[in-house]
Amino acid sequence: MLAAMSTAPVPPSPQTTAVSRDRGDACPGALRLHAADDGALARVRIPGGVLRVDQAVALGLAARELGDGDLHLTSRGNVQLRGLDAGCGGELADRLGEAGLLPSHRHERVRNIVASPLSGLDGRGHADVRPWLRALDDLICASETAAGLSGRFLFALDDGRGDVARLDADVTVQATPDGDAALRIGACDHLVRVGAEDAPAAALLAAEAFLQAGRGRVWRVAELTEGAEHLIREVVRRLKRARAVVAPSWPVGSPPRPGIIAHPDGGTSLSLLAPLGRISAVQWQELSAAASSELRLTPWRGVVLPEVSADRLADLADAGLITHPASRWLGVGACIGRPGCAKSRTDVRADAAAALDAGGGLPAYFSGCERRCGRPRGDHVDVVATETGYRISVVRDGHTGAATTIDDPSQLTAALAAARTDDTDD
Repeated sequence: MLAAMSTAPVPPSPQTTAVSRDRGDACPGALRLHAADDGALARVRIPGGVLRVDQAVALGLAARELGDGDLHLTSRGNVQLRGLDAGCGGELADRLGEAGLLPSHRHERVRNIVASPLSGLDGRGHADVRPWLRALDDLICASETAAGLSGRFLFALDDGRGDVARLDADVTVQATPDGDAALRIGACDHLVRVGAEDAPAAALLAAEAFLQAGRGRVWRVAELTEGAEHLIREVVRRLKRARAVVAPSWPVGSPPRPGIIAHPDGGTSLSLLAPLGRISAVQWQELSAAASSELRLTPWRGVVLPEVSADRLADLADAGLITHPASRWLGVGACIGRPGCAKSRTDVRADAAAALDAGGGLPAYFSGCERRCGRPRGDHVDVVATETGYRISVVRDGHTGAATTIDDPSQLTAALAAARTDDTDD
């Protein structure tokens, strides 16, 4: 565990680059719209997934009045608005700015921060990461250097329960049992141990050191060859009270399950999931009305309402949201598919819905093409559309097992059920 970390020197490593990008980062944002088959797409970064109720209302209005009416949740706890008119960029920016969702135009695509959504609510974890979240977002927006990050670079703030620590972020900060924090850069075995008050600054320093090491030619830490150790040394050098340590293990936990979450003080939160990550205008209105002060969007395409009466759960279930851990929708995901994406070979969302009788087990993710946009981290069933049907394989510990090809749609549910209950070590 993190409490058993020992101080150790970081081995030397060269600043070589494994991947050199020959084009700019085209990741969409709120100001840079992406042209999709169903209209323009805007991706609104929501650091930590935290939305005030008034901000949620503003997003809902923008979706209804400018887009297709739905809010599409991403695997980073952000929101995508789809079906936008290509000429609505100025009006959308004005709306988001008035709601406080665009604190810096230069940094709007790089405010990619996931945070433990139940932090400070259920009594678990070692610290409340919300102060870290606010501080890190402010530091990012104030850093001219950080504006050079790609829209794919990811920060994770974990309160010690290990939920967002599993998301393969470029920079992860996790609270430790003794009140300090441990910072991991990519998948490096060495960590930086810092005081809790220094955690946001350490995270930003790591990102700035990454930009210097990558010289603008890479987007993610994983694209550096043996570069993470160098970044560790840089953070320790720049932050006086930091020290490099070796961690024998990195606590990893699970995302919140749908349903009622009890607080130690007697209050309740509600955890909900959106079928295939898509929330309709009516569902969003129900969520906004039920929230007392804020909503927390999760990297698992869900929503946590921090302070709400348990009586509202039935209303939200009636609206079509996933409120029970036995729901057939649990663990089933899909990219946008047709008709929204020109590269998709089929309507994967319709096929995913038709295969719900496949039952539970491993999460299953349907992709319309080999790009696999939005696929989950960790073990899952990989369902990829081909020219004639689907290719199904099990991903465990980052390794993909043998694939089964399904050309007959009537066989999809049975094949998916077998894959989701697979217990072999492929």
